[in-house]
Amino acid sequence: MPFAIMKNPLTTTTQAALVALICLAGCATPARVAVQPLPYTADKGYEAPIRALVDRRETIMATGYAVIGMQNSKNVPQQRLLAIRAAKIDAYRGLAEQVYGLFIDSNTSMSDMTVMSDTFRTKVEGVIYGATLTSINPINNDTYEVILTLDRNAINDLRMLYIDQYAAKRR
Repeated sequence: MPFAIMKNPLTTTTQAALVALICLAGCATPARVAVQPLPYTADKGYEAPIRALVDRRETIMATGYAVIGMQNSKNVPQQRLLAIRAAKIDAYRGLAEQVYGLFIDSNTSMSDMTVMSDTFRTKVEGVIYGATLTSINPINNDTYEVILTLDRNAINDLRMLYIDQYAAKRR
């Protein structure tokens, strides 16, 4: 028997609690968790983990919106065309976020244990090609909605292009 409980003034409950505490002491989780980089092989690069992410869906979809009245023109038909164009660009941004991810930069300032300012900046950067314009819909009388889709083959090509460029920068 690994533990021998000796007779002493401690109660059996206290002894059991001490034994449990000693046994559980080795089960503490570390304060830091190491983040493993994506596995890289010379013949496939980062392809395997990225492919696993992409294989879940046939296509991805993004929706963009733009308000007609906010477009920089006094001519109403021109505002409509500009709104469609702005909504399309917004949808392309949505596709880029899904393909490449979104970079988030934040900053919080505190004074006397009070938050003085809290700022967030987001950035997406990438190349999107092969997107299909699915629909252009007027919403109410002052907004356009544009839906774009991107199929799995284009997503794979875009991600591999990105990974190759990233690997070339690291060399």
